[in-house]
Amino acid sequence: MRVIAGALKGRRLEVPRGRTTRPTADQVRIALMDTLAPRLAGARVLDLFAGGGGVGLEALSRGAAHATFVERDARAVAALETNVRALGVEDRARVLRLDAARALARLAREGARFDVVFLDPPYEAGLTAETLEGLGRGSLVVPGGLVVAQHLTKRPPAPQVGEMTAFRARRFGETTLTFFRARE
Repeated sequence: MRVIAGALKGRRLEVPRGRTTRPTADQVRIALMDTLAPRLAGARVLDLFAGGGGVGLEALSRGAAHATFVERDARAVAALETNVRALGVEDRARVLRLDAARALARLAREGARFDVVFLDPPYEAGLTAETLEGLGRGSLVVPGGLVVAQHLTKRPPAPQVGEMTAFRARRFGETTLTFFRARE
């Protein structure tokens, strides 16, 4: 896997070994970043269920100011930390080895705010709705901020979650990206 575009274009990324993570396919990552491009310059990004960090690192490569990565799997965190060091973005990245619910609670207590949030939970775990509900409470996403959920096409999230409303969906076979905007 490589960084697709931006300042770090072409740089190799370590992929976690094992079956506990599923890297976001290049086609999906390209479509995601093309959609987010106008919002990435100077943005604070939250990459939930980050795996090796492909999405958040791509955002940093394309001008995001900072990325917070949340991942609970030890192998994935090791690959993610290797990627952050190898790309030289330690000063613009934070890695939290926590499950998403605990991370959201911690970040809310710290007063963290994000312009863009991406979540790609394990499909079989059913964590999409729970994670969106945590984000929909409104304390972590800036007004007008975007939240993007990657999920099975056959299991779409609710169109309204707390302070967030779905406004777009992009389908890639069995995978869909649903885009939410936080109330302004």
